[in-house]
Amino acid sequence: MARWSFVLPGRNLGRSAEQELLDAEELDPRELRINLREMAMLNRLPGGLGASLGAVLRELDDAGRRADATVLDAGAGRGDLARRLVSTGVGCVIVSDLRREVLAEARRNLRDTNGVRFLEADVRALPLPDRSVAVAHASLLIHHLDEPDAVAALRELRRVATRAVLINDLRRGRVAQLVTSVTVLALSRGRYTRHDGVVSARRAYTLGELDGLAAEAGLRLAWRTPGWQPRVTSVYR
Repeated sequence: MARWSFVLPGRNLGRSAEQELLDAEELDPRELRINLREMAMLNRLPGGLGASLGAVLRELDDAGRRADATVLDAGAGRGDLARRLVSTGVGCVIVSDLRREVLAEARRNLRDTNGVRFLEADVRALPLPDRSVAVAHASLLIHHLDEPDAVAALRELRRVATRAVLINDLRRGRVAQLVTSVTVLALSRGRYTRHDGVVSARRAYTLGELDGLAAEAGLRLAWRTPGWQPRVTSVYR
């Protein structure tokens, strides 16, 4: 039986080293499909897909380019952001994921969507040329990585992006963890979603830690969505 521990006042709130089920070597196909469907639903909540979409479009429009722009979505899940981006006139979205089975679900989800490319790749070593995309985006990805790998991923996203690197992720904190955990447990039924939703809130970086990792990768914070929310989009250049 899965167990979860909630942080109480006075307890240490260090970053958890517990592994998420989605990071296992082998995944249950049924549980994965349930997880991807439930994550698509949870991503419709404040701070999720809408925040990423708004941030990407703001960066593209500030640069005066949308129709000719290419956006990388690393760790794209089902590819819901890609569909929304191309529907607003973005030229091309690269839907990337390390896991072949996740990318297969994205292909099925986007089979009728034009302007999308698929890339099976590790975000720490992207097979893309330097400055080949306008914006590089990663949602709920960085917290899966320990510090050296997170810096490597951020450095790669910086290498391929000409305009900005966008990180949409949970932030670690007592209130943020409580809100995230209660929301996930109330709205989901899948084993992967319920376990990983709680663990991810404990594995997340604080905003200060994330900014420090970004600085080590050669990035500086340009702007971010409200920092008090459990899930925050940070824009780095």
